This record gives sequence, C-alpha cells and structure tokens, in this order.
Amino acid sequence: SRRHKLYREELNLTSPAAPLPLRPEASWLQFHLGISRDGLYPRSSPAVSRLLRDMQGFTTISADYSQDEKALLGACDCSQIVKPSGVHLKLVLRFQDFGKAMFKPMRQKRDEETPEDFFYFVDFQRHNAEIAAFHLDRILDFRRVPPTVGRLINVTKEILEVTKNEILQSVFFISPASNVCFFAKCPYMCKTEYAVCGNPHLLEGSLSAFLPSLNLAPRLSIPNPWIRSYSFDGKEEWEVNPLYCNTVREIYPYSNGNRLLNIIDMAIFDFLIGNMDRHHYEMFTKFGDDGFLLHLDNARGFGRHSHDETSILAPLSQCCIIKRTTLLRLQLLAEPEYRLSDVMRESLLQDLLAPVLTEPHLLALDRRLQLILKAVRKCIDTYGEVKVVANDTTQPEAPASDKVKLTT
Repeated sequence: SRRHKLYREELNLTSPAAPLPLRPEASWLQFHLGISRDGLYPRSSPAVSRLLRDMQGFTTISADYSQDEKALLGACDCSQIVKPSGVHLKLVLRFQDFGKAMFKPMRQKRDEETPEDFFYFVDFQRHNAEIAAFHLDRILDFRRVPPTVGRLINVTKEILEVTKNEILQSVFFISPASNVCFFAKCPYMCKTEYAVCGNPHLLEGSLSAFLPSLNLAPRLSIPNPWIRSYSFDGKEEWEVNPLYCNTVREIYPYSNGNRLLNIIDMAIFDFLIGNMDRHHYEMFTKFGDDGFLLHLDNARGFGRHSHDETSILAPLSQCCIIKRTTLLRLQLLAEPEYRLSDVMRESLLQDLLAPVLTEPHLLALDRRLQLILKAVRKCIDTYGEVKVVANDTTQPEAPASDKVKLTT
C-alpha cells in the first residue's frame, strides 16, 4: 500500500485533473457506434482492427475487480452456478480514450486438457479460449463475440500500481520464486494456491472489449432453454426428453421469429469450442425479440480436444432447423481449400500470443464440423430440406434507425 501511495504521488495522481475530452474517432466509441441489428460489427470493420491494436498497445491507467467479483465479495448465490472460490479471476482494465476491457489471466497452459473427472461448472477459465472464440465467431460470420486480443500484462505496473481498490492491492505478494502474484478475493477458501503469477512481472491474458454501458444500450440476460443442471447428480428435461423442442416451440419468443434459430447458431458455436457452460444468453433490447444473441464468456471452451460433447448440439438435433446462411458457411469451411482449421490457424497468427491453440484443438474443429453437418443431413433425411433449412438469405438490410444510439 505504501509503494502504491508513493507511486501515485510521484505521478501527481492525487490532485484533481481536468477531465479528458472524448474523441469521436476513439476506437472504442467507433466500435460501439458500429453495433447494428446484424451483429457487433460490420464484416470489414476498420474500427475493430484499430480497437484490437489499441487493446494490445495502449497503457493501462486503472484496474479494478469486475462487478461479478465485487458481488462475490458481498454475497454468493451458489444455488444456480457453483464457482470454486478463488479459482476464477478477471479484472477490468481501463485505457486512454475511455477504453475498457475485461482481463482474464492465464490459468492453464495450452497443451493441458481439462481432466475427464471435472464437471463443466468447475472447469478452469482459459484466456486463450476467449481469444480463439472471437476469431472463430468472426470466421463463422456471426460477429457476436466482442473483439478480443491476447496481451502480456506487467502485473506490477499495469495492475498493482494503477489500481485504487485496496482489496485488490492486498492480494498481491511475491512468490518464493520471486514472481509477482495475486489471487481472487472472495468470501471463502481464498488461497495463494489459486494465485496467478508473472514471470516475474509479465503475465499472459486475454482482453475483451466492453460493450456500451447498460444505460446507453440496455441488454437482457435470459436463461438458455437448454441450460444444464448445475448440481452433481441432476438432469434437465432436455437431457431425458428427446421431444423437448416441441415444448420450447410452444413458448414465446421461440414459437416464431429468429430466436430459436439464433439459439441453434449459439449451440453450433459452443459445440465447436466445446463449451458446456452456456447457462444464459444476452441480447440488446433495442433490436427486439429477433435481435442477435451475444456470445459472451467463452473461457471454458477449448478444454478437451480429444472429446466431442455432442449433447451441446441438442438444440440442433432435437429441433432439426438451421439457418441457410449458417449451413452455407459451415459447408464452405468443410471444403479442402477453406478448411476451418486452416482458416483458424491463419487468423490466430495475427494475435501477439500466437500460437493461441495447439494443433490438436485446431484439428478438433474439422472433426466437430463434420459432426454438425452429419446432424443436419440426418434431419434433412427425416424431415426434408424445406422444413430443416430456414431461408434467411433474403432479409432486408437494417435501417439506420436500428443502430445503437450513443450519446457523449
């Protein structure tokens, strides 16, 4: 604490300073202004390219716990989601131009697989999974994952010395190997065994750009109809009833519109990355019931390349419906000249932490893609292409009024 105080006094950070002006050309603002009914950003977005570069290079000016961590400090409702305390840690880092990103530190090496005996709700959160999920989402043309990059963070200079949170300051320590470490502060069982450590100061992590604040762009958090049981022995109805989709189809908003098709898009995305932890989804209220679903919190993906969890595909296999645009993109990525693993490998080379995924994880994408296409073929053989493939290729372009409106 004394070092932190001296550091702030040295930079004259204790005296009030004039507020910084908001620059209209700031990459964070341009990213927010580019959100539309079709996705978080246009297909070719220079603003997103600049945002990725800025997150990789801009200096951190403050650090704090996320709202999730702050909630855990006050009260933990574990009836729905079981979180092993101290294991999961994420911080909010702020940059110049009012930029803000979620930092998730490296918890697991790239060549480590999730142990077979781990339940999905106690799995590690992997920084490289967040990075890879953004690239895959962009390749699939969903554009529903916020821009995410990898970065080496100096935990001393870019977290400890810029944070005003005394609790966050208090969890830093020097390890026996002389590395700077810190751990999550939580109401029970917080131990230094759960700490993340620099080498001695530098630590790998992912940075995911924040979405517009809720007062500017309100969002809904909605339980996934195919939510899993978050107990050690329970099962949900969809896990035991193969006709479960018939029930879902009778419930608004899944009874009409694009919501069910968007759920199936999300299931396809989660199956490819191996994410079993999609208990909720979020969407912008401005775009109504047919708006796209945000694919947030993907850190539990890419845990086991040797196992394909086909139950994640239950929405597709039980409902037997898929968007034509999604199917065409999947079929293209199954072609030898556009093989998904090759496209992903090339895309991930752009990240500073490359290689982001090991080769077995890349090859698993090709294998899982074939399983998706096999499930679609089975549906078509049973119900016919007209009923299975939903034509969404003739949707009109969203009017300008459907852009997220932000004020400065």
